[in-house]
Amino acid sequence: MSEYPVVPGHEIVGRIAEVGSRVTKFKEGDLGAIGCMVNSCGKCSSCEDGLEQYCLRGFTATYNSPTEDPGGITYGGYSKAIVADQSFVLRIPGSLSLEGTAPLLCAGITTYSPMRHWQVASGMKVGVVGLGGLGHMGVKFAHAMGAHTVMVTTSPHKAEDARKLGAEEVLISSDKEAMENQLGQFDFILNTIPVNHRIDPYLDLLKVDGTMCVVGAVEPLDKVNAAQLMFGRKTLAGSIIGGIGETQEMLNFCAEKNIVSDVEIIAIDQINLAFERLIKSEVKYRFVIDMSTL
Repeated sequence: MSEYPVVPGHEIVGRIAEVGSRVTKFKEGDLGAIGCMVNSCGKCSSCEDGLEQYCLRGFTATYNSPTEDPGGITYGGYSKAIVADQSFVLRIPGSLSLEGTAPLLCAGITTYSPMRHWQVASGMKVGVVGLGGLGHMGVKFAHAMGAHTVMVTTSPHKAEDARKLGAEEVLISSDKEAMENQLGQFDFILNTIPVNHRIDPYLDLLKVDGTMCVVGAVEPLDKVNAAQLMFGRKTLAGSIIGGIGETQEMLNFCAEKNIVSDVEIIAIDQINLAFERLIKSEVKYRFVIDMSTL
């Protein structure tokens, strides 16, 4: 689907170098952030409801997306500068570190948005499946929202990290007895597994009226057993990022709760090595490129 040349990057923070004559929201020298989208139609029912991510005409992605701007396609944050409409630029609370804020623009809002929508709160038991770039933010948010947070993973060696991030429990999904002991106990499950996988073991963990939201696997899932949904009135849902207003709300929440992503800083000429390490799951939990090294 890519249109080459591609300049990726959609978790962007930096200092504003210049503003247009009609810009009122920012001034030169301010800190700003850009996430996964830089425009939408602004007229459909989704946009009018502040859900630009679900624009019925399709939002304009920060990179590799058709645009009416010069060049005809968007280019992202792996560049010396980026231009965007002020309505799609976010304010960074002063208490947040820039490097830890950058991944909030995708990994953060992707996990925050469904938790807000399904009203995760104190008194609820919430599972986060998968401990990676998305999962580690899911654990932080569920804990900060007051929920009893359970990390669900196939990897016992991730238990210590999960607890440091805020998980009260760690459930090893390959442990049949442990899974059986947790059947029907979860109000909400955030599923961050990024590839096709069996979802039936996780659906069994939900209470009556419980919800599992898939945010990782942007591809077909092989089997969904409708009986699991029917006998328990359970919901299988999906979610992507949030709208601009909700993303700003998330950044403000992070400032209030002192939440940022766990990151490792690299220079841009280290991207290939970073990609190799990403394939091997050797990053905790996001690489962030320091563009000042250009």
